[in-house]
Amino acid sequence: MNLLSSVLFILLVLPACRSSTMQDTCRSIAAGYPSIGYDYCITMFQADKASAEATDAQGLAAIAARIAEAKANATAARVADLSAMERDARRRDRLAVCAEVYSDAVDQLGQAAEELAHGAAEGGTDDAVTQLSAALDAPGTCEDAFGEADDTSPLAAEDAEFKKLATIALAVAASLIMTPPSTPVETKD
Repeated sequence: MNLLSSVLFILLVLPACRSSTMQDTCRSIAAGYPSIGYDYCITMFQADKASAEATDAQGLAAIAARIAEAKANATAARVADLSAMERDARRRDRLAVCAEVYSDAVDQLGQAAEELAHGAAEGGTDDAVTQLSAALDAPGTCEDAFGEADDTSPLAAEDAEFKKLATIALAVAASLIMTPPSTPVETKD
């Protein structure tokens, strides 16, 4: 009976330790980005089953990049649908700007997720942060294309959602750079 109690204790504590990483990460993001909020961050990570297994910020950063990549893909598909139905050539041009920046964002996020999944070797984390930062420009560029023409963007909701997701991915990845792993101190004998 004692062995069974020990196993049950471990099974109950292990998920709590993993979720603590997610909770700590989301608390940090909510503190730095109040418009995103803790609950949104938790819900976003919980949408990906792999988040339950992530034991560190690096794993969460890769997951966040994949989630943002999926949203960029969905937004690119919506842009294609809108472009196919649009009759106004100038509005199609504005949608073409959005198509281009979201296509780039998909590539950038895919590369960032891959670099984060492989770890910090050979500057991977720095490269991932660069890619995530570039991808974060997509919604602003898309909205600017419509705003400069004094036209209402049909992608405002998608742009706002993508911005939140990409911000979370960037914030988690950037935290990896700001808090490098501890290294043992050498002592002289």
